[in-house]
Amino acid sequence: MILVVGLAATGRAVARRLVREGATVVAVEEHPDHPGYDEARDEVRALGVRVVEAPDDDALRALVRGSALVVPSPGVHDRHRVIADAEEAGVPVRSEIDLAGERARVPVVGVTGTNGKTTVTTLAAAILSASGVRATAAGNIGRPLIDAVDDDVDVLVAELSSFQLRFAPTFAPRVAVLLNLADDHLDWHGSRAAYEDAKANVYRHQSAGDLLVFNADDQRVAELARATPSRAVAFTTRARSDAFHVDGGRLVTPSGETITTLDAMRSDAPHDVANALAATAAVLDVGATRDGAARAIATFERLHHRVEPIGQSGGVRFVDDSKATNPHATLTAVAAFDSVVLVAGGHNKGLDLGVLRDVVPHLRAVVAIGDAAADVERAFTGAVPVVVAASMHDAVDRAAALAQPGDTVLLSPACASFDWYHDYGERGDDFAREVAALIAAKEQTA
Repeated sequence: MILVVGLAATGRAVARRLVREGATVVAVEEHPDHPGYDEARDEVRALGVRVVEAPDDDALRALVRGSALVVPSPGVHDRHRVIADAEEAGVPVRSEIDLAGERARVPVVGVTGTNGKTTVTTLAAAILSASGVRATAAGNIGRPLIDAVDDDVDVLVAELSSFQLRFAPTFAPRVAVLLNLADDHLDWHGSRAAYEDAKANVYRHQSAGDLLVFNADDQRVAELARATPSRAVAFTTRARSDAFHVDGGRLVTPSGETITTLDAMRSDAPHDVANALAATAAVLDVGATRDGAARAIATFERLHHRVEPIGQSGGVRFVDDSKATNPHATLTAVAAFDSVVLVAGGHNKGLDLGVLRDVVPHLRAVVAIGDAAADVERAFTGAVPVVVAASMHDAVDRAAALAQPGDTVLLSPACASFDWYHDYGERGDDFAREVAALIAAKEQTA
């Protein structure tokens, strides 16, 4: 019997696959009151899966001890009782991506890092497609990887979170990509060391013929890359001849061959350049071409809620970077602008927001929002003016009042969204609505 913990999209995908393979599956759902649960329960029951709702400790322990394998959903952290029970009983614990990896029939490109995963995953798949290589993007980007392994494609490109990688004792992608490392999800992992250890599973089980693409500009990433059992190649926005790098306005390979030029990119911000280099380095090894990379990069647009311009009024730009759910992402975003009114805050994931003071030279003022408003306020006290807003409507009004012509009002929260919103997309959409309403009101009174 295989025990699947959680019946969100990942748990259902695992159940479907394992039942199709003839396994006996039992699913545990600890929160049977969440939206959409009834449909999820009915779906897996129709497959013959026994569903156990909200078991007490003794019932869960008995289920674990009667299992040959436990497959936790990404939200199940390693201090959860089911993990402790499995370890005590000697029952293996494997994530969905670990199961998917051994079932994949084509090369897998696995992309992870604190920030930029979705962008690099999407761009890597686009480069492959532009090169005439059939590719699917899956994983943390939205579609479970175990659902994609039967697709009629040549390459699978998988976005991988630290949650998924934590329980991946065999996962070995043909190409692993490690973009960057900064404090994130410490409330889930418990420590920076545990977080980094999970990320390292992206390359830890590779063989000598596989490839690790790593960020030479991130000191910790470069240190970890030394331990890879596979080949390794770096990318950097600095001059470095043994890496994918920038030379005289060109993005080039380690051998000096041109991929594209900065002028041909829609944005040549440092993080956009780094993402383009990482994506190209990852897929050239699995069939992509430099011409395909040039075409894809030239037409690639930033994804929603990632430093996305959404409006302008009175010489002030409004930019949605709601996807910035940790300080590292916010530092990168703010540094791209000269003068910013920053809207930051939300649900702090146990991270030190004090590091945000590093971008004070770029800030005119800060508007603090959400449960972490006090943390944001403390981070900037005495450095720049800070006001607290009680809603997104209030935040946009206050930010607009503080901004001057030439400034950028930037929603880059450095925190998760789960205090006011269901996810970062909903938060970004709310910001965009309030900005649109503000601009419309100003136009009516002009």
